[in-house]
Amino acid sequence: MEDDNFRDSIGTITDDGKRQWVYPKKPSGIFYKYRKWVSYALLVFLFAAPFVKINGNQFLLFNVLERKFNIFGFPFWPQDFYLVVISMIIGVVFITLFTVAFGRIFCGWICPQTIFMEMVFRRIEYAIEGDRGKQIRLDKMPWNKEKIIKKGSKWFIFYVISFLIANVFLAYLIGSDELLKYVSEGPKAHLGSFIPLLIFSFVFYFIFAWFREQVCVIACPYGRLQGVLLDNKSIVVAYDHKRGEAENGRKKFRKKEDREALGYGDCIDCFQCVHVCPTGIDIRNGTQLECVNCTACIDACDEIMEKVDLPKGLIRYASEDNITKKAKFQFSPRLKAYTGVLTILVGLLVGLLFIRSNIEADILRLPGQLYETTDQGNLSNVYTYKLLNKTTYAMDSLNFKILSHKGEVKLVTGNYFTVNEADLSQGTLFIELPPSEIEGEENKIKIGVYQGNKLIEKTTTNFMGPHSFN
Repeated sequence: MEDDNFRDSIGTITDDGKRQWVYPKKPSGIFYKYRKWVSYALLVFLFAAPFVKINGNQFLLFNVLERKFNIFGFPFWPQDFYLVVISMIIGVVFITLFTVAFGRIFCGWICPQTIFMEMVFRRIEYAIEGDRGKQIRLDKMPWNKEKIIKKGSKWFIFYVISFLIANVFLAYLIGSDELLKYVSEGPKAHLGSFIPLLIFSFVFYFIFAWFREQVCVIACPYGRLQGVLLDNKSIVVAYDHKRGEAENGRKKFRKKEDREALGYGDCIDCFQCVHVCPTGIDIRNGTQLECVNCTACIDACDEIMEKVDLPKGLIRYASEDNITKKAKFQFSPRLKAYTGVLTILVGLLVGLLFIRSNIEADILRLPGQLYETTDQGNLSNVYTYKLLNKTTYAMDSLNFKILSHKGEVKLVTGNYFTVNEADLSQGTLFIELPPSEIEGEENKIKIGVYQGNKLIEKTTTNFMGPHSFN
């Protein structure tokens, strides 16, 4: 790696600053086969999740406008937002941990951008336009009948898939039932949703038809993040420069030539690793922000090594220390620290989920209202209450009782009430306390929410009394 000019600009930009279009060769090999299995499983999950229901709840729903969220079939409300925040922090720490240990493996195997680009859109492109060489020739070809048919059919299929992806994402936002209702009633009845759907379809089309790998190279901040997180112990897709370069560097392959005796490395400079790279880099230059760890170069190199009767693994999952010092992977103090933080956060989330109540109560004293004295000599305050049922079933026989003082709770609508599934009930109630229970102007009281005789939730409120009793 005598010339480090490759680090002066990204691999998809030419010397004069123009877009360098990438024509990756169609990959093949064991890693590519594994990636296909993982990708298709994730695609099935992505497209099926909005339409799968558990106990009547959509498996995954993120309805921000109506503040309805379902995660794995469990309904969550804005009051549970702290759980979402903790979950997001866990996700960040989890990705950080895996980046420190295994580099950008998330990008190559799990990221939706990579999966859609490499396993859907590029495969359609290969089927219509052919492999790398045919695509290059087609783009240089004048606009004749063949080019118009191939390009037109490809772009049409790209937009149809982009429209389908936009619909699936809409199902995550408004719910699958609502989406199917929109489809059955037609776009004219729901122009307010249909026009944004078309816009997002064109956004997806733009990303996968033109912007493509630029998302990973330019737009995604994760490539920059890995530059901060990686160290010599991180396992990444790496070129074994010790073996590939040896003393005298690379050399084209010649039959019956003793490369070892001549001081040449095992790299035969075939450029297959470069041609197959979806971001257009040369992995032999070392770890670069454009590399998404997709393993395409590993498969391509292993195939060439097998053909020239040299050991596989010239490009492989390895750390810099493994290549230079033959050091094995170690669970470093840095990894232990991240693992410890992750374990604590996961434990906190699990604990909060276990103590999460199925119902949430808020009782607030009606503003601007003073206390009143009843005919029995008790003091009374008027309150508004809100009771949120987070479950998927109706809760009946609900009532309030005072836990901290001797007194009585009186509902305007009667002693008991019902809250329907995933619904909010609100109303007015009175709290009466005898003067002996009051210790000044502000009194903090605990209220229990009961279903029948079973205590299911607790809340607190303030009771206003006179300044003092003589």
